Amino acid sequence: MKTIRFYRALPIVLFLVAFFGCTDLEEDVLDESLTGTGQAEIVSGSIAPVYGLLRNVWLHTRNFGLQEIASDEAIIPNRGGRDWFDGGKFIAVHQHLMTPGNSLVGDSWNEITLSISRAVIAIDRLRPEADNGNAEAQGALHEMIAARAYLNMLALDNWGIVFKKESSEEISQILRAQEAVDYIESELLSVVEVINNDQGPGRFTKDAVKALLARLYLNSAVYRDPYGTPNFLDADMDKVIQYTNDIILGPYSLSPEYFDIFNDDNNSNPEVIFSLDQRGVLQTEHSRWQYWSISGDQIPRPEFPNTRGTDAAAATPDFIQTWADAYGNFDAAVADARFFQENTVIPENLRDLTGVNPNNDADHFYCVPAEEFEIDRGIIRGIIWGPRKDEQGNILTCDDGSVRIYPVINRRTSGADLKYVDHNLDVNFTDEGSLHNTGHRFSKYQFSRTAPNCCSNSSVDIVLLRLGEIYLMRAEAKLRKGDNAGALADINTLRTSRTARPEQTPEALATIDLDILFRESGFELYWEGLRRTYQIRFGKYEGSWTGKTDSDPNKRLFPIPQRAIDGASSLEGFLVQNPGY
Repeated sequence: MKTIRFYRALPIVLFLVAFFGCTDLEEDVLDESLTGTGQAEIVSGSIAPVYGLLRNVWLHTRNFGLQEIASDEAIIPNRGGRDWFDGGKFIAVHQHLMTPGNSLVGDSWNEITLSISRAVIAIDRLRPEADNGNAEAQGALHEMIAARAYLNMLALDNWGIVFKKESSEEISQILRAQEAVDYIESELLSVVEVINNDQGPGRFTKDAVKALLARLYLNSAVYRDPYGTPNFLDADMDKVIQYTNDIILGPYSLSPEYFDIFNDDNNSNPEVIFSLDQRGVLQTEHSRWQYWSISGDQIPRPEFPNTRGTDAAAATPDFIQTWADAYGNFDAAVADARFFQENTVIPENLRDLTGVNPNNDADHFYCVPAEEFEIDRGIIRGIIWGPRKDEQGNILTCDDGSVRIYPVINRRTSGADLKYVDHNLDVNFTDEGSLHNTGHRFSKYQFSRTAPNCCSNSSVDIVLLRLGEIYLMRAEAKLRKGDNAGALADINTLRTSRTARPEQTPEALATIDLDILFRESGFELYWEGLRRTYQIRFGKYEGSWTGKTDSDPNKRLFPIPQRAIDGASSLEGFLVQNPGY
């Protein structure tokens, strides 16, 4: 393995570097395995930093958290009055009361704009090589053009602007509305028929570009008029159907086990179209999408005793209610394989905790080899079970060396009057609703067996495009064109495909409308960073939910960070703040 270098801008000059010109930067060292010699070196040395920085874009305290917490899906209260307040940035974003100084917004901006600048630099380096006949450089050039378009789509979705920049020596043009859509469309169309399609899900491919085009056309009504009522054109919906048809007819298939899509070995899952490859390609892997919502008292990987959760984000009661409304008297955990997968199988004789508490439960455990313990997946509710440590911090074991599995003690909140971690429904911004145990939790991704701590060295690829979303997009495009039967068929294909646990396979729906389709998108795509975009497109973003009552359409877009505007102040009118801020 050789070492390449990429440059991370200091926060104050980040915007200037990304979009005005060159300056001195801090240098970070990035290990990578896309190595080679001669002509291959320029290729790997150009593209590895861009793919590596995408992990930073999708950190929990960057764009992933921004999307989740701004929506009706997730909430982070000030846990126990001392954890996860972070200057109030999460609460403000959730309530749609953010300002241009909000650091969750600002940090997301930094990572996205820096990544765009790295893609531009990669294009600068690769284009001469491609023009000289280097076929590998030509393929990499197409990938970087797709990467630049993808990152600009994130900027358009968040702030309503796109940075048109063909060379690192140029000053960016700021595009909005139709001009921004046209530019991203032209970028993706320029590579869709020539980009490689055999690089695997960790690289931009022809099918990934087609999926991005489908997303772009589906959202273009919002992007053209971000504050008005979207006008979904038949021509746009036809293009969504065209590109989703191509992908559905391709080599992909819906995963019979829903949670296999998010397991350690998901790089080879046939449903995944594009993901952030975390198999040691770059030493920047992370499992933050997994550990962020898990109880801080849980030890998900007892072979690595330092693994834990952080008691941060929880599902809002409003989001959980959508499942209850759909299934009525049936528990969603029984009715829908996407809601829950039981992996911590508690023996029947231990399930009843009547009269059992942390002070008398020394013998209330069962034994599991450390490497075989798995926490439950999906939406986690109620009292959880897991390993326990002694006073010296050692994992308690059975006589055969396996791990004792107990009800998990809530040491973070319950104080001297010890109780078990009980993930109740009522999480909110009150003192009682902010305790560490409150709220149902997201456990969608497997806690990687390569993770020696809470947050890094994960082998689980971070899924950004997959076939389930393709079916949802095609169904929506059909429904918006009046093809209810076609939309219903797509949704039922998706619902009934999760057959690994037949007793939990969702039943086919009898009818479909936009509200049901929106509900289904939440069931299929929760905890994947897409909820906010869907809420805006379906006209749900100005509604009220736990802790949020603001109904200002201006909040569909985030504020442009003040430090970026200040950095651009020498060019009058170059960067204008979004309305409402």
